[in-house]
Amino acid sequence: MSAVPPQIEADPAAAGRAQLEFDDNLLLPALYGERDQHLDRIERQLGVSLMSRGNRLSIAGPASATEVARLALTRLYDRLKHGQEIDLAAVDAAMRLAQAGVEDKSPSLWREDAGFRTRKRRVAPRSAAQADYVRAMREHELVFGLGPAGTGKTYLAVAAAIDLLMAGKVERIILSRPAVEAGERLGFLPGDLRDKVDPYLRPIFDALNDMMPADQLAKRLASTEIEVAPIAFMRGRTLAHAFVILDEAQNTTPVQMKMFLTRLGEGSRMVVTGDPTQVDLPIGSRSGLADALEALRGIEDIGIVRFTEKDVVRHPMVARIVGAYEARDRAARGAESPG
Repeated sequence: MSAVPPQIEADPAAAGRAQLEFDDNLLLPALYGERDQHLDRIERQLGVSLMSRGNRLSIAGPASATEVARLALTRLYDRLKHGQEIDLAAVDAAMRLAQAGVEDKSPSLWREDAGFRTRKRRVAPRSAAQADYVRAMREHELVFGLGPAGTGKTYLAVAAAIDLLMAGKVERIILSRPAVEAGERLGFLPGDLRDKVDPYLRPIFDALNDMMPADQLAKRLASTEIEVAPIAFMRGRTLAHAFVILDEAQNTTPVQMKMFLTRLGEGSRMVVTGDPTQVDLPIGSRSGLADALEALRGIEDIGIVRFTEKDVVRHPMVARIVGAYEARDRAARGAESPG
């Protein structure tokens, strides 16, 4: 049964006022949060006032902020009607998407098909850039996701891969990262190959574990239906009917990147993620990611999505940390510029 949205009464004569009426009082404790912490978060972030009485919630404040709060609360209530839980992270995500929707009038941010389904959960975008990223992965065979840590680049790419694998649209998933710290020479590390490469591929395994039951993941890894390997192991292969992800691509060399991109085979999709500002290659070495973006400039049917600190979906402090570093780096570049 489809969810019934809350009835909305807007007062056009009094800008910055709206009222939501909910049809299921049992969902309101989860919507409002423990000790109304979700409402408090919205009030502090948007500068609005929220007053609840029975199954009605009044919103007052600046007109644009009131509309953002209305959209966010409506979306959160809709999630609860669909049996999904919400927390403070979901509240922050709803406000980000509502803000973007108000600014560019984009209803596509709220569509039910805007995310991906995995074995454990439905993964939906939590920012406008993430929505663009999801769209790009649906529409393009090659996509670059660029930006700082915590913006969901790898997580959403893994979700897209699992979604297509479950739908039978690809036959396998191949996930790769450069093992920069060991210079791709892993022999000095103890253990077998899996033990040697696990430290470099752990973020990918974390995403997989978050989306698939452990027994199914183990079975698919054993059958190589899901393959996780350093980029050095991609040489000489043609990857057909696969969803291929290269993570931390800023740490590839130009030779490695060209080799990887030319592995794309029939019926395959490829997503390349990385943060161009966090290159761990030896000083003076050119990043394969920067080299590829320059070489491929102007080629059609390649999706490129850029994230900023505003798209960080981890702890709010992470976004502030990323922003502080980027501000310092911009200031340093400005000081170095002649003039």
